[in-house]
Amino acid sequence: MRLHLDKVNQRPSAWPSLPWPSTAPIFTRRAVEIELINTGTELLLGRVLNTHQQWLGQRFADGGYTISRQVTVPDTGPAIRDAVKAALGRAGLVITTGGLGPTSDDITRELIADLLAKSLRRDDTIADHIERFFARRNRPMPRTVLVQAHVPEGAVVFPNENGTAPGLAIELSPNPFRDSGGPAWLLMLPGPPRELRPMVDDQVLPFIKKSLPLKQEFHCRTLRSLGVGESMVEDMLLDQLKPLMDLGLDLGFCARTGQVDIRLCGYGSEMPQLIADAESIIRVAIDKQIYGIDDQSIAEVVVERLIAAGETLAVAESCTGGFLGHHITNVPGASAIFAGGVLTYSNAMKQKLLGVSESTLAEHGAVSKSVAIEMVEGALTVSGADHALSVTGIAGPGGGTPDKPVGTVWLGVASRGGRPLAIRKFHPYDRETFKHATVHQALELLRRRLQKTG
Repeated sequence: MRLHLDKVNQRPSAWPSLPWPSTAPIFTRRAVEIELINTGTELLLGRVLNTHQQWLGQRFADGGYTISRQVTVPDTGPAIRDAVKAALGRAGLVITTGGLGPTSDDITRELIADLLAKSLRRDDTIADHIERFFARRNRPMPRTVLVQAHVPEGAVVFPNENGTAPGLAIELSPNPFRDSGGPAWLLMLPGPPRELRPMVDDQVLPFIKKSLPLKQEFHCRTLRSLGVGESMVEDMLLDQLKPLMDLGLDLGFCARTGQVDIRLCGYGSEMPQLIADAESIIRVAIDKQIYGIDDQSIAEVVVERLIAAGETLAVAESCTGGFLGHHITNVPGASAIFAGGVLTYSNAMKQKLLGVSESTLAEHGAVSKSVAIEMVEGALTVSGADHALSVTGIAGPGGGTPDKPVGTVWLGVASRGGRPLAIRKFHPYDRETFKHATVHQALELLRRRLQKTG
């Protein structure tokens, strides 16, 4: 029997309805072991960044499920087979990524079918989808791609709306690889993130929640902060939150450069109130540093506030090389508020495009309060925007001086009808981390200003 899983509330007529398992075992997060196996020699060689573990780990944790083990293995038969067999001996849910495509190194499907002693059968619905996929793009279809239409007997099929390799799920009940024979699910997902991520959100997570439901409802809220260190946050909050933690609240801190996420979560009907009480305590202590909740980025928060106010923004960048504008334009709807940016890496361009004074550059240097002010004022003038940001600094590894060491940066903010402001920050990191920290702090500088005037 071949079962097809449709997108939630978005069922294509070509895919029949899925009869959900009616006798699925019930697990709590801690009772079900979840293991993730990423396949791909290119991941181990460092040619491709393995983003699956981070992304899947977050998605599953947000739903109340925690991945307990992750392993990356090369595209070889013994490595994949041994990893899957070992994981099924421990876990109630095993997920593999990659190896489902049409090329010679895509062997996950065949290996697992052999491991489970299941025959591969052609699925005409998948074959039709693959043929339509190529036809819509006016591309010739190599006949070899139809190997992706062969699925292990009895597998649940997750249609791939963004590619050709479907996701697959196989129930093992009993599980021959565990001494207890307890049931397990094995999920096989495509490797490309643009295919895997929508499949997980639209189909896989709803499937898991129905097949492996939690005993109690899971609740979670994340408060995102800038400008305060992890140890300082913990020192200020831990004692105050301890009584709520004793009642079951799970408190976690996740630190990035210049940022701290505070995660509040737990199970049960009483948890929303415990989370609300904890959030109140946290906001009393560090409300000014909290810029958003859950998955909100600082760029999203700033763009949303500007949209709500009907105001616009321009940027003048030097050391970030366009990275500030990149973050702003990554937010859907940014076109409504972003007037544009001026990338002035050289002193000559600062003078020509922003009107920065030659004497100011000579007296104070490009990395200075005075130049940051003249840059942000110039951006406001040439763009006609309501607000502007400027960044000028030393990303390194060279170019520093005793007075202005590598990592020094000046951030400027200006608003129409108000006084410009510039602040100095110090980010003694590698160039990429320097850019990230600078962009986040520049956006935070504007957020604080908008908060005062809103």
